[in-house]
Amino acid sequence: MAYIVDRRWKRVAGEKVATGYRGASPWQACWKDPATGREVTRSFGRKVDAERHLDGVRGDLVRGEYVRPEDGRTTLREYAEQWRAGQVSAPSTRRKVEQVLRLHVYPRLGERPIASIRPSDVQTLVRDLSERFAPSTVATTYAYLGAVFRAAVRDRLIARTPCDGIQLPKAHTDDEVVVLTVEQVLAVEAALPERYRAAVWVGVGLGLRVGEVLGLTVDRIDFLRRQVKVDRQASTEGSGGFSPPKTRASVRVVPLPDAVGVALAEHLRRFPPGDDGRVFTTATGRAVRRTAFGEVWARARARAGLPDELKFHACRHTYASTLILAGESVVVVQRRLGHESAALTLDVYGHLFPDADDKTRAAIDAAYATPAVAAAQNVAD
Repeated sequence: MAYIVDRRWKRVAGEKVATGYRGASPWQACWKDPATGREVTRSFGRKVDAERHLDGVRGDLVRGEYVRPEDGRTTLREYAEQWRAGQVSAPSTRRKVEQVLRLHVYPRLGERPIASIRPSDVQTLVRDLSERFAPSTVATTYAYLGAVFRAAVRDRLIARTPCDGIQLPKAHTDDEVVVLTVEQVLAVEAALPERYRAAVWVGVGLGLRVGEVLGLTVDRIDFLRRQVKVDRQASTEGSGGFSPPKTRASVRVVPLPDAVGVALAEHLRRFPPGDDGRVFTTATGRAVRRTAFGEVWARARARAGLPDELKFHACRHTYASTLILAGESVVVVQRRLGHESAALTLDVYGHLFPDADDKTRAAIDAAYATPAVAAAQNVAD
């Protein structure tokens, strides 16, 4: 039930009687809150404004998009923290979400009522972040913010998300994929401490992420079947434990090349695995932290005279590049790397695949490279 009341008048025994109201907003739109059953009112100075607002309320009620006015006054920070507390995810992901929201979102939008945030506000935030951070950082921030607003829509705090039609900065994929040459692989391997040298071959020969390398245990290596099972990674919590891989698609079985198998066997002969079976440990047999390994890699990279952009992840890029140059399909590369989709693989490595024009020319030339075609061409000449 929704109606409009003129508070300057009331009806007594069917007659219109003045109430003595002297306010500036005599017109009152009234409707029933579907969740509580209580009547909600909002006052207006003009009847036409009250009618327009009530028409909107009626439409929202019919479509199931009605939002209580007081709910929309919840600040973005308050709701985002409530949303974050209810998420089921790995500890490292929870920590990253908290950090991204705290550093990139809350300073600009955190104290704003969630219903007051418009697409233009989100676009301005994206633009400002783009001036200071890489496109991948901006995209991650936007993804988390979008998840918060989608949850707010489901909880009926807002009718629709402001994260709609937002332009994001384009990632320069070609610049991010840095591939090691054979000489660089050998140089950085020689510069690493001996107990970490085999990690280079695990990176360039299996395509494992750094967390997967540091979380690799002996029982996941099948030397007989020549394969390695990847189903977990080193925890980032500092406890020395394990955590699930980056995504579900990251759980995979990777073929074990002879060169990598030999390097791992020799490594395990010289450096016995830790108590939990880890292949790579510190000198005291403990789990290697990612930050500590990053420092070791940086020192080795400097000694080898390699550029700063060659992070350990370049080993994974090198693995992908080697498969592509050998003629493996995008689907095979996707599965070996543990990507969630072939589209993601193409986004990152698409520029490394052979040019489609060249393949088209070769296909047509091969199809018509017959004596009959050659004879016909000679006649035409």
